[in-house]
Formats: sequence, structure tokens, C-alpha cells
Amino acid sequence: MAKLKIRYLGDPVLREKAQPVEEIDEDLQRLIDDMAETMYDAKGLGLAANQVGETKRLFILDLSQKEGKPELLVFINPEIVEAEGKVEEEEGCLSIPGYSAKVRRHAKVLVKALDREGKPFEMELEGLGARAVQHELDHLNGILYVDHLSTLKKQLFKRWWKKHRPK
Repeated sequence: MAKLKIRYLGDPVLREKAQPVEEIDEDLQRLIDDMAETMYDAKGLGLAANQVGETKRLFILDLSQKEGKPELLVFINPEIVEAEGKVEEEEGCLSIPGYSAKVRRHAKVLVKALDREGKPFEMELEGLGARAVQHELDHLNGILYVDHLSTLKKQLFKRWWKKHRPK
């Protein structure tokens, strides 16, 4: 396993729409393992492939980290098939370190995807899990959570980012 470089806002790969995964092979397994190492090292809850420079429709989550027992979830070619309710909660992102803002999301989602072996599954999530799935799926579509902010908050964020952007 190897720690990968997390891409920051401004890197064009974060704005690219990820392509469907066609083949679940050894290279993809290595990418998943490397992404997991990178996410855990950065103390993140989720990581999309394009955040490490890969334009594949793949993201990982581990919502159990707070309990200290890893439980990695792998979503290949994910798609939200149902969504309901609304919630506005604080979000952050490994590609925008040090910043957080309230973002409006669906409160509950049903996502369908392939697991790391290529088996289809569906998962219903609410709360943090629902928000995390939507956040990572946005990444795969070239959208960052700050894109959901009001015009004024975007302007304030841009000023903040100019001062705090990692070099």
C-alpha cells in the first residue's frame, strides 16, 4: 500500500466527471487499498478517486472511525436511486483542508453500487452516512461542497482560500 497525494481545490481533476469502472482488477484493488491508507492517514471519513487524481467512479467511506474500529465501505459506480428529506449540516473536505461550512443535503438516501469484488449492493443511509455518500458522489461529478454555498458565502470562502490554500 502507498499513501497517495490528495488533490486540492484548483486542481483540474477535481472538476472532471469520473468515468465508470469497466474492470475490477488487481490495479483497482491496489487503488482502493492506497485510497484507504491515504484517507485513514488524513483522518477523513471518505475519499473519492478523483481526489487522488484518478477519474474513476469510485469512492470509499469509513463512518466507524470515531469508534476506532475500521469498517471500510467501497462504492464502485455508485448511484443514488432514492432520496428524501432535507438536512443542513457542517461539512469539510480533504481537498479543502481547514474549512467547513453548512451544506443542505438529503436526509436519507438509497444508494446502489458495486462492492470491491464487483457484487451489486444497495444501502440505505441517513444522517452522516447519507451526507457522506452525497458529498463523495458530488466529487465524482466534478462538484465540491463549496459549490452548494450561497453567493455571499462563496465570496467569503474564496477570500479565505487565497490566504489558507496549501502550497
